[in-house]
Amino acid sequence: MKYIIGIICIIVVCVLALLVSNDRKNIRYRPIFVMLGCQFAMTALLLKTDVGNKVIGVIAGVFGNLLSYANEGVNFVFGGLLNKGEISFFLSVLLPIVFISALIGILQHWRILGFIIKYIGLGLSKVNGMGRLESYNAVASAILGQSEVFISVKKQLGLLPEHRLYTLCTSAMSTVSMSIVGAYMVMLDPRYVVTALVLNLFGGFIMASLINPYQVKPEEDILNVVEGEKQSFFEVLSEYILDGFKVAVIVGAMLIGFIALITMANAVFTALFGISFQGVLGYLFSPLAFLVGVPWNEAVQAGGLMATKIVSNEFVAMLNLSQGGYHFTERTMAIISVFLVSFANFSSIGIIVGAIKALDSKQGNSAARFGLKLLYGSTLVSFLNAAVVGFFF
Repeated sequence: MKYIIGIICIIVVCVLALLVSNDRKNIRYRPIFVMLGCQFAMTALLLKTDVGNKVIGVIAGVFGNLLSYANEGVNFVFGGLLNKGEISFFLSVLLPIVFISALIGILQHWRILGFIIKYIGLGLSKVNGMGRLESYNAVASAILGQSEVFISVKKQLGLLPEHRLYTLCTSAMSTVSMSIVGAYMVMLDPRYVVTALVLNLFGGFIMASLINPYQVKPEEDILNVVEGEKQSFFEVLSEYILDGFKVAVIVGAMLIGFIALITMANAVFTALFGISFQGVLGYLFSPLAFLVGVPWNEAVQAGGLMATKIVSNEFVAMLNLSQGGYHFTERTMAIISVFLVSFANFSSIGIIVGAIKALDSKQGNSAARFGLKLLYGSTLVSFLNAAVVGFFF
């Protein structure tokens, strides 16, 4: 039964993408089936084989060590602020982003990341049937972040037609920044986080190929990545440390605002209608949760988490999941966890449009025009990924 539901879900997601497609006649289905096959193969490898478990164990161990190193710095500055045995989300989960960001800056300065991003992107372009720039951007977004990635292609932005810009933005919204992966692993099982990172790369291109089909001519397929002005090692290190701190503070501020607003909305809805705001969202999204493979008796709660992620952000939903006292089955935990690992939410529209507008105001206006369509496509990526994972539990 779960396989039938999973197949129906994938078909429904693809149909929903086709409904808003720019050019259905020119969709190339072969790369789409290849990428969907890659999603199934990678999910099986990561979640159902000893090799995959070892790979995830190594990755989780690396991030676990990095977080322990980061906590040394946090404790040195903020030690003694908490009573023994208490945990601060900001200190324990968000501030380690500063250290991870510093490491990314070092790897960027030594051109190690640039090498990895470029050649993984080139390999990906052979699979997705799109341009090298699109493939580079997808990998770079997963490492640099949804706003910073556009800086690396700023010379190309003004030359891109709107359909190629849409694909770049879809990749940026469908992935997550490597600097906050460690924070996710504190709240979610690392296996699902790593699996989601891989699925996002292919899922973004699958949806872009359905919603926004096109072919890049050889003469247009130029990978011109901006290196940025030459900086010393300590200039780069200082810049990335400060950027990491800004991200931690911004995420913290958004959590304060969104959690407070949702708490208020829950209180108001409970007082007026006898059901919380998240409960209403849960009922609205429960059919979608069931469609991706969540058992019906858990669909309302799971649907509430899905909706919370879209209307607020993934951190709010992850925090609810980790601290909300849910008693989900392993299947539901896998599906929901993979669904939550992306930047597909309303606030990301403003982040992406603002980042592009700062580099090219005309292209920023173009991105603003398709903002809702961008969120629609990126959300379908999350549903597709969740459905794929559901086949393996």
